[in-house]
Amino acid sequence: MNKFCEYIGKYTEGKSVCILGFGREGKSTYKILKKYGKQSAIAIADLNPVDRSANELPENIELICGKEYQQCLDRFDMVFKSPGIVLEKPLSEIDSLITCETQVFFEVYREQIIGITGTKGKSTVTSLIYHVLNESGVDCRIAGNIGIPVFDIAEGMNDDTVVVCELSCHQLEYMTVSPRCAVFLNLYEEHLDHYGSMENYYNAKKNIYLHQDVCDVLWCNSEILTDDIPSIAVTVSNTDDSADVYVADGIVYDSDDEEYEIPVDRIKLLGTHNHYNIAIAWDVCKDRVEEEDFTEALCSFDPLAHRLEYVNTVCGIRWYDDSISTACATAISALQSVPNVGTILIGGMDRGIDYAPLVEFLADFDVRVICMEASGRRVYDMIQTREDFSDKSRVHYADHLDGAVKLAAEITPEGMSCVMSPAAASYGIFKNFEERGDAFKKLVNELSK
Repeated sequence: MNKFCEYIGKYTEGKSVCILGFGREGKSTYKILKKYGKQSAIAIADLNPVDRSANELPENIELICGKEYQQCLDRFDMVFKSPGIVLEKPLSEIDSLITCETQVFFEVYREQIIGITGTKGKSTVTSLIYHVLNESGVDCRIAGNIGIPVFDIAEGMNDDTVVVCELSCHQLEYMTVSPRCAVFLNLYEEHLDHYGSMENYYNAKKNIYLHQDVCDVLWCNSEILTDDIPSIAVTVSNTDDSADVYVADGIVYDSDDEEYEIPVDRIKLLGTHNHYNIAIAWDVCKDRVEEEDFTEALCSFDPLAHRLEYVNTVCGIRWYDDSISTACATAISALQSVPNVGTILIGGMDRGIDYAPLVEFLADFDVRVICMEASGRRVYDMIQTREDFSDKSRVHYADHLDGAVKLAAEITPEGMSCVMSPAAASYGIFKNFEERGDAFKKLVNELSK
């Protein structure tokens, strides 16, 4: 039994525990508590019905389901909250201890964790760092918002195992412990429907470093460097050459005043924004792996699905799926990265973000624009009212994705590319960005029929 398994026993001993949310993480929590916990009782609370038989839950596990599922929380000593659950009351008004898998796991293993957050790019950077370390023979695990609950890897941990952990704002929101090595990639407007303001969203993200020690390290974008960092800050940029780590023209100038040349013609990651991601991965990994091992792993790294992913060439058009895009900056990066881009598909759920930067970019970038859904309608209307958007004939509107793909097939010149980079969330239209990306791929491939 490793130190985590012993810790979870002491952590829960004699406590009544509620698992709030019984999705992937909630089920992971239950599995560990059932095996190693010493709690007096376990309850599961979820908005949706929980099938006792299908989940093999014994009768002594209390099930609390329905619209009032959060009204029970004060009955318990401890609540393990899943990241996707939004608390209906402020933390200060809840009597029980609100905790989560990430909090407990970090309390045990923070010294061994490389934590990555940011509005965009965190899955790519997390996967790339893990891939480099793993291919170089380092004992490592990948977990977190990437789709693997940290409790799923806890039993296999050793004292020298490195954990590369993707962290969302929801996972960080109530955290009181930070990883020894932290990466804060960037910050754009996102999740304002939940946080209400950029300040609140930023404050949730800050927990990746706020609880670090003075000897810990934070790699952060030079644009979000602040005075409240308690650790060693390493600034990173692809625009500011005064940053500690600066990347330009495929060359990384790292924090040791050395250079690393990205093998641009051999890697599969498109775009200069990915050079920024590679620069961070290099600086994080360089003291753990040899340069030739880093390069070999970088060249064998496959881009993640729905992130500037090449789909197919149909109707003489190269199609790219960038469904992960939910911000102006990512749509702009897509246009700058996709080769010979002729058309972009924009729009989805309207979360109220400011689309002025994207509209300003589109005004000067010669590309056909197909707007769709609620946020696409807002972008379309903004363009129609702008006097400096000279050629409005290249801007179109389609109600939904299927119509947008058909229209793109008609107006994109043969030999050019079309990218779906929505700059908007998928919720309310699709289950998530993965489902949206899969739907896009299916529609593209059906064009050949």
